[in-house]
Amino acid sequence: MKINKILILLVIVLIILADYGLSRAGGEIYNYDGEKVIYSISPFGKAEYRDFGTIDFEGAKRNLITFKTEVLFFKDTEKIYCDPESLLPYKIERTISNLLGGEYITEEYDQKNFTVTMKKFNGKKLVSEQTIQANGPIQNAILLPFYLRRIPGLKIGWNFTARLPDEFKLELVSIDKITVPAGGFEAYHFKSIPDKFEIWINKDAPRVPLKIMGKGAFKYALLMKEYIHQGSEDTNR
Repeated sequence: MKINKILILLVIVLIILADYGLSRAGGEIYNYDGEKVIYSISPFGKAEYRDFGTIDFEGAKRNLITFKTEVLFFKDTEKIYCDPESLLPYKIERTISNLLGGEYITEEYDQKNFTVTMKKFNGKKLVSEQTIQANGPIQNAILLPFYLRRIPGLKIGWNFTARLPDEFKLELVSIDKITVPAGGFEAYHFKSIPDKFEIWINKDAPRVPLKIMGKGAFKYALLMKEYIHQGSEDTNR
């Protein structure tokens, strides 16, 4: 009887481990802390996404993400503090520099009341402030593709409503084979409704966003060039 109990326990453990392994392979369970994704920007420029993992920020556990963009003489560095699970932003600090000088911008999100307050500074002087009201949680354009990778069991036709803070629908329309500077991949292909942008995410773990294409007045594409995962790093950036 004792041997039977041990065998049953071993079977349960093996089933749990098998499920865990399958989930990791499907991108549903994965530790993204410390990853770096480098993109080329078409027609010109480059960008770098980094996940520094969970930190203590203003009395709460937040993920710290940085996103740096360089296009000709324009540089934009964003420090994003967000929820570790949903990736909903709580505060963003932007430092922008160009030929005309520079500016510092903050975005503070109230995800309970669905507002974002944007402040622009010239040095330490506040020069403008604006609060926008939405009718639901407000996502961030940079984090949105990295949130999509976390959705389990994706199937064509899956969709959800997002806000940036303007509201739109995002739908998984196909699974494509695409080529980016990092190589060829099979990818989930998402489209926005209205037709403002498209996103391709690697179908295999760690489901890296491979291509992000904007379709507004200024058309652009972020194309994955390199992926590095080194574990959590110093957040003193």
